[in-house]
Amino acid sequence: MKLLEQVTPGQVLLHDFLNPYGLSQSQLARHIDVPARRINEIVHGKRAITPDTALRLARAFGMTPRFWLNLQARFDLDKQSEILNETLDRIELLPALQEQLRA
Repeated sequence: MKLLEQVTPGQVLLHDFLNPYGLSQSQLARHIDVPARRINEIVHGKRAITPDTALRLARAFGMTPRFWLNLQARFDLDKQSEILNETLDRIELLPALQEQLRA
């Protein structure tokens, strides 16, 4: 069951970084030396933040690349969890581990 719409890393980039600093996507792209299309696709949720982009964003905003990669990883996990929900519900703990827990 989906309660809230997932926030994409691109939405965080737009609403928490670009807008507050008055930066356009093109300005950021030029500053971090990437094609403007890359930033636009990230903002629109059509492209993931890669380690390359995470390193560049981290340097530009004075933060760690892990921040950006963690945003992406969490988004990807949440999305995949939704897709696999019924399958995951059918997977049980391995019998050998069940026995260890009982001991």
